[in-house]
Amino acid sequence: MDIAQMGALKFVVDIDSWKLLWAASPEVEAAYAEMDSLFAAKWPNGYGPDDVVFPTDNWDNLSTINYTSGSTGDPKGVMLTYRNFCANVDFSQRHVPAGDKMVSMLPMAHMYGLVIEFIYPLCNGTAIYWLGKAPTPATLMKAFADVKPYLLITVPLVMEKIYKSKIKPTLEKPAVKFLLKVPGLNQIIYKKVKDGLVQAFGGNVQEFIMGGAALNPEVERIFKKIKFPYLVGYGMTEACPLLAYEHWTKYVPGSCGKAVDCATVRIDSEDPQHIAGEIQAKGENITIGYFKNPEASANAFTADGYLRTGDLGIMDKAGNIFIKGRSKSMILTANGQNVYPEELEAIVNNQPYVNESVVVDRAGKIVALVYLDKDGIKNANLDDETVSDLPEKIRTGANRHLPVYSQIAKVETVLVPFEKTPKMSIKRFLYK
Repeated sequence: MDIAQMGALKFVVDIDSWKLLWAASPEVEAAYAEMDSLFAAKWPNGYGPDDVVFPTDNWDNLSTINYTSGSTGDPKGVMLTYRNFCANVDFSQRHVPAGDKMVSMLPMAHMYGLVIEFIYPLCNGTAIYWLGKAPTPATLMKAFADVKPYLLITVPLVMEKIYKSKIKPTLEKPAVKFLLKVPGLNQIIYKKVKDGLVQAFGGNVQEFIMGGAALNPEVERIFKKIKFPYLVGYGMTEACPLLAYEHWTKYVPGSCGKAVDCATVRIDSEDPQHIAGEIQAKGENITIGYFKNPEASANAFTADGYLRTGDLGIMDKAGNIFIKGRSKSMILTANGQNVYPEELEAIVNNQPYVNESVVVDRAGKIVALVYLDKDGIKNANLDDETVSDLPEKIRTGANRHLPVYSQIAKVETVLVPFEKTPKMSIKRFLYK
């Protein structure tokens, strides 16, 4: 980097040795050389808790510019204030469980990682552990076993893969299926499955918070049966990041919780309980706009100041929010029916040998793009002819669970996994 291009830079320090590498002027160099004596002169009795003073007049100052992941297009710089951060940390301290240890898996450039895996637990006095290497399954499992975190934040995709590879095969064994029909014994089996799953993550997790996408309905049904302490929340960078949350004991399956109390959330619909509309939010945690993008900032808010999330959903009488999908990805059929690709994908993903899928509109026909589970196919020793028949079997299998107006016309396989954002959301705009 060219220091000559950095007009505001005063000095450069090696943080390992604290050696001064460069100074903008002799005055700065002299001040750095006298740092210890200057410190002793200002705080002759040492520096303690009574000397810590936090500013209280900067709530609405710009704190952070955090870029969206770009799942629907080009990333935008979301401008977040100190008030935005404080609102979510305060909410989390009052509603999210607190504990002594936590493993941080999400990058600090991700708002969930920054706020819920770093700032909020740090404010609770939690010891935060970072991985020293790439987060492979083996590395993660060892970290969970060693640290025994009290809280785990993940994406539904991770839990769905664990369900498919570990839980589902166990529950589908003939002997287990028979015992599950016996009252009393079934609860013992479900508890054993739950305890094994919690133990795999260190045995101390009080709550599993998932976000970024909906959890597969089949997985949710089993998680509820085994009393697994999970919930699906809702957030976005523009909300720093929380918009909805509910403790796992009160969480309603299929929802993403209730609006956080630092924001007002509404559904832009004539019948919010039954007809999906855009989810809009206003509150202390909401962004002030996009960096150097006045057009995007203006388009992001309604006339009365509510953020347009771009997500479609409904809200029940109790305030539980149910997301249907993104407004940009919704398919309007020829007969006027709204089809939400995410709902179809959940069903397609339940079909044998499907790893992940994206549902798109092709010339008025609903097409499912599917990335097959190569490991599953290999382990099952499927021959080439059987593999070539899989797309049609996936299509007919999914359509048995879909209404007439949202039937899949064709299934196409893709050779590589779908391109994703840092938070593991599929970049849908690439697969139109």
